[in-house]
Parts: sequence; C-alpha cells; structure tokens
Amino acid sequence: MELATIITAIGILVALTNIIVEVAKRAARNKIPTNLLVLAVAIVLTLAAGIAYCQVYAVAITWYVIAALVVAGFMVAYAAMFGFDKLKEVMNWGGGNDGAGTEK
Repeated sequence: MELATIITAIGILVALTNIIVEVAKRAARNKIPTNLLVLAVAIVLTLAAGIAYCQVYAVAITWYVIAALVVAGFMVAYAAMFGFDKLKEVMNWGGGNDGAGTEK
C-alpha cells in the first residue's frame, strides 16, 4: 500500500470519527469525555477498516497487524482532535518542510 492511499484512508477515518463523535455526544448528553470518545471511536473504526482490508486482499491478520492498526487508530484520533494539518506536520508528510521557521 502506498503512502498516498494510507493518507487518504486516514483522512476518511478522521472524517467518519468526527461525524460519529458529534452524533454520540448529542446522544450521550456530554456524559462521556469527548477525547476519550474520540479515541475509542477512532481505534474501533481503524481496526474495522484494517481487518476489512485484510479480508478483501487476503492478508494474514497477525498480532503485529493489529498493533499497527491500533497505532494508526491513535493517529486518527490525534488528527480528529487536533486537525489533519497538525498530523501531517508531526508525521512530516507532504515533503519539502525542513522545519525551518516553525519555532514559536
């Protein structure tokens, strides 16, 4: 899987996470901390999407695939909480950014 596909998948998962969390917040009447809800939804969606990908493309689901999906779930949660541009900045995606002039 190439990087562009992974970034697109993360973007779609971030959008779905934001939509589901907004609906769930209204239904739960803010009884659940939002960041915890975002984390749970992001990890569940990422695991579901990753397992579906493995099933479609006949990839063996091993412990390290699950671990990678959980890590990706944290990335999706981070992007959902702080914005996709911030995630791109942290992961240094998009190239050409040598970090000059980013000190605050």
